[in-house]
Amino acid sequence: MNPAEAVTLSVAMITVDSTDPLPLAAWWATQVGGRIVEENDGWFVVVAAPSGPALGFQKVDQPTAGKNRMHLDLVSADRESTVGSLVAAGAVLVAEHELDGFAWTTLADPDGNQFCVSGRHGDAA
Repeated sequence: MNPAEAVTLSVAMITVDSTDPLPLAAWWATQVGGRIVEENDGWFVVVAAPSGPALGFQKVDQPTAGKNRMHLDLVSADRESTVGSLVAAGAVLVAEHELDGFAWTTLADPDGNQFCVSGRHGDAA
């Protein structure tokens, strides 16, 4: 393929499997300041976020066992406060990390899907 003809991809949506997508979508909509824009009878729910791609939540019969292979990395100007708010809203603290001045927190959403919250690069607090 000629490089001038290369396909350019854009991330339109990140989709998460769930046995009960609507409440999980509502939880994420609240956390990212977004809103549910499609419900599709509860089998596929779409959340529009103010920035970044949409979040999709699709119904599955059983959750995937073990750690999810892909996860969201979120950034906050005030990581500690954001993590506290997420935990108060139902997220579970999995681990705190710091490496070479870069700190992040691994959490799990109400369905157990892990995600990370960091500060700006170089912000170890």
